[in-house]
Order: sequence, then C-alpha cells, then structure tokens
Amino acid sequence: MARHRGCLTDHPAGDDADGGKDAPGTPGPPGQEPPGRAAPDGFLDADGRERRLVTRTRERYAEIRRRVDAGQPLDAISRATGLDRKTVRRFARAATVDELLVKATTRESKLDKFKPYICQRWNEGLTDAAALHAELRERGWAGSTQTVRRYVRPFRQALAAPDPAPPVPKTRQITRWLLTRPDHLQAGEQAQLDAIRACCPHIDALAGHVTAFAEMMTARTGSRDLEAWLAAVEADDQAGLRSLAAGIRNDQQAVTNGLTLPWNSGKVEGTVNKMIKRQMYGRAKPDLLRKRVLLAD
Repeated sequence: MARHRGCLTDHPAGDDADGGKDAPGTPGPPGQEPPGRAAPDGFLDADGRERRLVTRTRERYAEIRRRVDAGQPLDAISRATGLDRKTVRRFARAATVDELLVKATTRESKLDKFKPYICQRWNEGLTDAAALHAELRERGWAGSTQTVRRYVRPFRQALAAPDPAPPVPKTRQITRWLLTRPDHLQAGEQAQLDAIRACCPHIDALAGHVTAFAEMMTARTGSRDLEAWLAAVEADDQAGLRSLAAGIRNDQQAVTNGLTLPWNSGKVEGTVNKMIKRQMYGRAKPDLLRKRVLLAD
C-alpha cells in the first residue's frame, strides 16, 4: 500500500522540511487540475521544478550505491555521509531510486487537517503566511512557518485558494480495510475502498489476492487452492506478496495443512502466551510458584 499510495493523489506534493507535503486528494477525473496549480506530479513543485526532496534523494541514493558497490560497510558509509545507519541501510536495500521516491513523495502530512481552514482564511483575505501560522498554532499546529508558506505559495498565482480535496486515507487505514471482512465494513468505508481500487490497478490486484487468501483460509481449501494462489501471486507485480509466496514455498506442505485441516495449536498458544504470562509476568518468584504448585488440583 505504501508503494502505490501515490497513485491516489491528484495534485503535486510540496517540499516540506518537516517531511510533509501538500495534502494528497482523493482520486479526481483524469486531466482535471485545480486552478493555478501545476500538473499532478509528486516529483515536481507548483512551479514545475523538481522538488528539493526528490533531488536530494537521487543524490543520496547515487552516493550510497557507489559506496556499497565499492565494498564499503554501512557503518563507514554512515560516517562519511553523515546519515543515520538506518537511513543508509534503507537506501542500500532499495532496488531502484524510484522505490525510495514513491515513499518519500506520498507520505501523509501533519498539515492535512488544517488545510481547509487555511484555504478558508486565505479566501477571506488573510494572505500573510506568518499570520496564518499564528492562527494555526492556536488550533494545535506545531509545524514551522515555512511549511505554511510553501503550501500557500501557489495560491498567490490564482484568483483564490482552491477548495482542498479530502486527504487520501492513511496507508494503515486502507490496509485495515483490505484485511477486514467486507460485511464488517461500514458503507462509507466500502465506498472509499471501491474508489481506491478503481483508481489503482495494483491496489485492485492486491485486494483480489488478499480476498482469495482469506476465502481459502476461511473455507479451509488450501489443499485445492493454495498452489493456484501462489502461482497467481508469483506472476503478478506485487513485491510484498511475492516475498510472502517465497516464504510459503519454503514450507508449503505445513502451510497447506494449516489451511486445510481442522486442527491447530491455538489453544496451546493461548494458554502459554496469554494465561501463563498474564498470571506470572513480573511476579515469577519462587514463593508464588510454590503457592501455585500447592494449590493446584
């Protein structure tokens, strides 16, 4: 979901020093652009130039890949570039720079919930970014003035601030919808999920694979359907699911049994991980153990 969330945006992301961006909107009609804004492209700013975040990511990826290919360890690269080791590892593991750029340009912004108010106040005549920032702080905004200034900059080229589109649901929220039984979703959630699936064929295919696996697990048809499910996933462009399929292949018979047979170790797992741990955690001392033995039937 994180990899393809960018498919759901309908206008370009802003460059935010706090790691945020202009709020993504819900999928809109093809070719329709808000007035006074640049063409929808998360890699460009409102003026059509490549965002600083994108340029910086490309430069860092090229530098880290060069050092990795030269055989330098991650710790040495971290010291040489001044980047955290986790950041270096993330860049080193990325197959391409596009993998990093998609995640960097589709992150949720803390400014999202304040954007309707900003647009309202702008259209009422308050066009000073510092004054807007002061009002936002009274409403709970903890970000910088520069973040607000970057967001309102395109408005100065238009007659009025456009009505901000509702933000795209967060990655975790969409993931929860995909993993929830359809009859347990509310009507509004189901409608949003349907719109998201219609907007991105990758997410639609992902939802289909998730549904097929859930049906196989619920109906216990693993011996009949698991092989076909694995083949379908391996033929699709779903990196995360293909990794899952590879893991299943390593112990396919056991997984098939788990998706077919009526027996499982749930009661044992529950007894060990729930009852015993909850009764003894933090109190596992000989005196309590002695009492448990003496009072046992």
